[in-house]
Amino acid sequence: MAIGWRLAQAGVPVAIYERGEAGHGASWAAAGMLAAGVETEPGEHDLAVLNRRGLALWPEFAAELEQASGLSVDLRREGTLVIALTRDDAAQLRFTFDFQREHGIALEWLSAREALAREPRLNPSLAAAVYSPGDCQADNRMLVRALKRAFLAAGGTLHEHAPVDAIEVAAGRVTGLRIGETRAAAATVVLAAGAWSGEIEGLPVAARAPVRPVKGQMLALKMDPAAPLLRHVVWAPRAYLVPRHDGRLVVGATSEEKGFNADLTAGGVFALLEGAWRALPGVEELPIEEMWVGFRPGSRDDAPLLGPSAVAGLVQATGHHRNGILLAPITADLVARYLLSGEIDPAMAPFAPTRFAPKVQA
Repeated sequence: MAIGWRLAQAGVPVAIYERGEAGHGASWAAAGMLAAGVETEPGEHDLAVLNRRGLALWPEFAAELEQASGLSVDLRREGTLVIALTRDDAAQLRFTFDFQREHGIALEWLSAREALAREPRLNPSLAAAVYSPGDCQADNRMLVRALKRAFLAAGGTLHEHAPVDAIEVAAGRVTGLRIGETRAAAATVVLAAGAWSGEIEGLPVAARAPVRPVKGQMLALKMDPAAPLLRHVVWAPRAYLVPRHDGRLVVGATSEEKGFNADLTAGGVFALLEGAWRALPGVEELPIEEMWVGFRPGSRDDAPLLGPSAVAGLVQATGHHRNGILLAPITADLVARYLLSGEIDPAMAPFAPTRFAPKVQA
């Protein structure tokens, strides 16, 4: 929907075909963390650059989207805390802190006392913490509602409950889509179907998106909005906690290679609750408001697929794994710019879908 909105703003006729209700896939299941700093890991230089560029776009993107839609996306900028509960946790946290600082990420090391001064309800026996002022959050469910309204207001066409069965190709070029018994002609198709991107028929092997579902179980607890247990997003060793202004406390998430299995499991829910309780003991008194399962779209290297594919007219914007909300603004800008001008931004080049194409033997 973000890509569609940008194209519709530019006057391009755009139709989105959505298998269910728009925005109710991984985007609905997410927690909305914009964690380009604390999620930076060794061996992910190009992705870290893309993530940080994406985060930098968020304030302006949120303001523009709120104006266009008339809806809030609840961008919160209190920052993020990463906590260590034991000395071993603290040693690992120090290693990660040093690595991230070396890569230019603004972080602050906190003693246990300093962390508890920021969040007094955290486990009083915690060992240390890191504060990342630049990492923030948006309400992902409010975001997709706003994108839907902005896309339609800009002149886009949305077909919900219209799953695409196949992308039609002739002579190496996209010619349209097949939706049940209906055919929609199209010279350009953007494949942005998340975890289902690899399930759509019709494409040659070289152009199929190597994307798999990575199952995540999550839950939400209900705090008193007038006296919430947390204000910051908190990353703990076994769970993350994301407070909302309405009192919801989102707790996530498992990471399971179980295909499209949508079962909530006792083990998964127990692990989340135990991880949350160890970080924030007061959660044991909170009612459970909701539990759900989502499917992250994971590629072979867990980095997104962005740009033209091996089939002319087919552009991919999928495989964002755990960074889909964070990368929505920059994905929309990069893909729309390519479609409007043919320009491949240097930040997009490392994520070309063709990097997974079979190698031709000389």
